[in-house]
Amino acid sequence: MLTLVGTSICAPSCFAEEEEEKKADFIKWVDFNVTCAAMKKAIALDVESHDKEVKFNYIVLLACLATKNGNNFSHYKDSQLDTIAEKLRSGEPIEKVAGATKYYNYYYESLSAVLSGFVGDYEIEVPDDTSGKHWEKRYGIKAFSPIAKGYYYNHYDDFGKKRSYGFSRPHLGNDLIGNTGSPVIAVESGRVEALGWNQYGGWRIGIRSFDSKRYYYYAHLRKNFPYRKDLTVGSSVKAGDVIGYLGHSGYSTKENVNNINTPHLHFGMQLVFDESQKECLSEIWINVYEIVKLLENKRSAVVKDPETKEYSRVYDFRDLSGYGE
Repeated sequence: MLTLVGTSICAPSCFAEEEEEKKADFIKWVDFNVTCAAMKKAIALDVESHDKEVKFNYIVLLACLATKNGNNFSHYKDSQLDTIAEKLRSGEPIEKVAGATKYYNYYYESLSAVLSGFVGDYEIEVPDDTSGKHWEKRYGIKAFSPIAKGYYYNHYDDFGKKRSYGFSRPHLGNDLIGNTGSPVIAVESGRVEALGWNQYGGWRIGIRSFDSKRYYYYAHLRKNFPYRKDLTVGSSVKAGDVIGYLGHSGYSTKENVNNINTPHLHFGMQLVFDESQKECLSEIWINVYEIVKLLENKRSAVVKDPETKEYSRVYDFRDLSGYGE
């Protein structure tokens, strides 16, 4: 069976670089331009080939295309990925399909940092004919929309727009405008790294993916009841779990104040290739607008406890990708 760079491989062996250079260097900037349409197509090719002789990896396909189009996806067509897949299926080596070894390595590593937690093997509870639930094993998208199933939100591409509270700065996330109290969902499994008040983000939660590459930031949560009561720094959460509630807190040095005009969830993703990048002046925040679009139909169903007023997921989830605590 020929596997084209499986998800467990950190970097393509055909493009191995000198180990000493790798240790001394790490990626300093990522401009994530991949469209929702391109991600959907690459994932579909990956999933369709999962039990075939030639298995495609969605990140390999996207890295090949980014190398060929210079990371410009504005004229993307599905036929572009079909052509790449056909060449790989026919046995053409990746270095020939991609074209530029140096740039392919960069795109593969950067896109892996963004997307490696999104597709894989998992089990999830599903409803059955007896009004109960049973477990199903699946392969595919295992990340969830940041807003629960059945709850309205609207958004547009606002990454980089000007913000002026405190000081002039670019907006480093995607604002999902919705109703106060809407359950906020963990997009990916991980560990809570930040929890509490921040004058810019108000009540916020920061969750680090288990591979440490992605830091998810959920901000402007609800006043008085911002997040799940059992969460603490260090808590583990699963993709699809309820973590908090949409609100409009923030823009105040005083805790628990609503100074944001419109209720919304600020959702952001920071990439961390080296721990020195975590809290510094050169943090890598990517535009998650197309990712939110990708996940808009992958919503976690939730139920409210009438006594505690807490929400929880209806269908449990298990990640089977060898990826967790």
